[in-house]
Amino acid sequence: MRKKVLAANWKMNLSLTEAKDLYVQFDSSLPKFENLTYYVFSPSIFLHELSSNKGSIILGAQNFFPADKGAFTGEISTSHLLDAQVSSVLIGHSERRMYFSESNEFLKQKVDSAIQHGFQVVFCCGESLETRDKNEQLSFVKNQLEASLFHLSASEFLTCAIAYEPIWAIGTGRTANEEQIEEMHHSIRSWISEKYNSEVAESTSLLYGGSCNGKNAKSIFSCPNVDGGLIGGASLTFEGFNEIAREL
Repeated sequence: MRKKVLAANWKMNLSLTEAKDLYVQFDSSLPKFENLTYYVFSPSIFLHELSSNKGSIILGAQNFFPADKGAFTGEISTSHLLDAQVSSVLIGHSERRMYFSESNEFLKQKVDSAIQHGFQVVFCCGESLETRDKNEQLSFVKNQLEASLFHLSASEFLTCAIAYEPIWAIGTGRTANEEQIEEMHHSIRSWISEKYNSEVAESTSLLYGGSCNGKNAKSIFSCPNVDGGLIGGASLTFEGFNEIAREL
């Protein structure tokens, strides 16, 4: 049975005190289920502090550069993450793709580096409003996976979860309905089965990352191929994240 996953992406938010308090509250008070795993992707500057309070929550980095060291001013290395006792990384988030021009090829390098250093990967994929309106979303997302993730061996791939982010449904006033969500998640699982096998496909956790909150979480998680969520704004308070967690 594949794992349920709920991942908090705090993005560029919170103070150190707020982050530490929220991290401890998550660990002590979120509902505990045998098959449910929590991740927190924190701003990098907080990682060392949070790792000292590490409990059952998997601590992750929002970004890194795929090298152990070098002349990459302002970047964070894989070695830095290991020093901070980070065990997971977020790769391919729509904001990294849009604002920092991270290409499929560069994301492939990040995936390889993460796997080499033993990190668990949450890999993001998803289409823009323009792509959705052209009805090209399936081929677009499949290409993202083939270009950056499907070169992995089956054993390497099993260390990854995939988060689908419909960019067109984030902050646009448009929402993805259950049919659209399930169509994409079902397609992703089918592509994994075609590339590897049905066992790998059924073992891979697929997350939804399109403005999930306490009001819509129940309907989203009712989709057969949705195994959890990558949560942004609603993860910045205990109440918001807890409300979502209770729907899993």
